[in-house]
Amino acid sequence: MSTRLIQKQFLKGTREFEIVDDQINIRIKSGFKEETLSVMLAILEPEPVITRSQLEFVSRVNGEALVSLLLSRPNVSEFNAFVSTLKQRAQAEYSAFSGMNVPTGSALGNSDEEPPEFDEVSPADISKTKTVNVEGIENSIQMLKTYVDNEEIQPLISALESLQQAPQDHSRLVAVATAFDELGSSQGAVLTYAPYIGLMLSDDPFGWG
Repeated sequence: MSTRLIQKQFLKGTREFEIVDDQINIRIKSGFKEETLSVMLAILEPEPVITRSQLEFVSRVNGEALVSLLLSRPNVSEFNAFVSTLKQRAQAEYSAFSGMNVPTGSALGNSDEEPPEFDEVSPADISKTKTVNVEGIENSIQMLKTYVDNEEIQPLISALESLQQAPQDHSRLVAVATAFDELGSSQGAVLTYAPYIGLMLSDDPFGWG
């Protein structure tokens, strides 16, 4: 099982990807600049998409690319082994996070099978039967305040704090969805550090929040 991949590109530097526990750590070195980022595996769609010269794993909620790999680098065998591992781990982490706990080799645990469809929903379409995890909301608020605390996401944090006080109030859940929907480009950062928000708002056919 390959859990680490290093990709080098002339003039553009080095990309390092490593799967550790429930997340993938990304380090991009270019000249004197270095960027690091960690993405929770549970928020990734397990089936990647190909865009030009890259293979991308996108968000389950808004389809934004969160992990971008250069195709077939450093070589086809290493690349395919890493992608296969990332697909399996992304599905497994989502299953564990949502409570599905699908055993290895079953339809959802097998990366060779087609993944289930999860459609993005509008705020008004969120099921009234969704179960909200208060601990998940609390952790999300803390992570956002620590890593993405800026004026643009304040309405979302306020809506989350309101929902935390009354997790069974459907109107407050809709308010969270509306605030998230209005974030635009900041949605990616929110989903990276607070993946539970994506799972809570996704159109989960099993009704897990």
